[in-house]
Amino acid sequence: MSDLIKVEVTDGIQIITINRPEAKNAINLETAQAMAAALDQLDSRDDIRIGILTGGGGTFSSGMDLKAFAKSGQRPYVDGRGFAGLNERPPKKPLIAAVEGYALAGGCEMALASDLIVAASNAKFGLPEVKRGLVAGAGGMLRLPRRLPYHIAMEVILTGEMLTAERAHSFGLVNRLTEPGGALAGALELARAIVENGPLAVQTAKSIVSQSGDWEQEGMFDRQRPLIAHIFSSADAKEGATAFAEKRKPVWQGK
Repeated sequence: MSDLIKVEVTDGIQIITINRPEAKNAINLETAQAMAAALDQLDSRDDIRIGILTGGGGTFSSGMDLKAFAKSGQRPYVDGRGFAGLNERPPKKPLIAAVEGYALAGGCEMALASDLIVAASNAKFGLPEVKRGLVAGAGGMLRLPRRLPYHIAMEVILTGEMLTAERAHSFGLVNRLTEPGGALAGALELARAIVENGPLAVQTAKSIVSQSGDWEQEGMFDRQRPLIAHIFSSADAKEGATAFAEKRKPVWQGK
C-alpha cells in the first residue's frame, strides 16, 4: 500500500480512503496502483465482506491529476483495471462510494463504478471533461446513461455542469443522503446491513446483476441457472434456513 491510499478493516468492512487532500484527492499513477492493491485485498481476504471507498479532507475526488498529466503525460491507469485501478474491473465484492464534497470527472466515474452511493446532501457530481477538451472515457459516458434518464445524463455529459447530490438522489443515482460530514457513517450503516447477509449469496447476486444488463430476455434464465446453482447446495443456504427455523442469527461460512 501507499500513504496515498489508507485502508482500514473492521467487522468485515474495508474502508479505502484516498489520501491526497492537498490535491483534492486527484488520482495519479501511484495512487491508482495503491488503489488496485487495496481492491485486490478486498477480493482476496475471506474476512472482508464489503468495501467502502471515500476521500479524505472533505472531498471525494477531483478525478485525474491534471498537473501530472500536463507535466509528463502520466495517466493513472492500471493494466486490466483502467482508471484508478478500479473503473474497468470493479471488485467482485460490493463497493460503496461515500461521497463528501466533489466527485468530479474520474472521481464521479469512480462513484459510478461502485455498486451503491451514499452522499452528503451538499455533495456534487460532475463530468466536466468537455470543458477541458476531453471526454469521460473512464466509464462516465458508458455508465451514467444507464443510471439516469437519457436526457439528464446527456445534460451532465455535454454541458460539463455539476449535478447536486439531492438531484442525483431524486433520480435514484444516490442511494442515501446524509447530513454534511456524515457520508462515511451512512455508508457504514448500509455496509453493516449487507454484511448481515450470506456472503456467497451477496457476491453471486452482485455478479448476476452486473452481468445481466445486456442479456436477451429469451434465454436469460438459462444463462443465470449455472451461475447460481452453487448457492442452493451451499452450506450457507442450509445455515440460513436452519437459523430461520431456530429463530437465531445465522453463522455464515461463505461456502
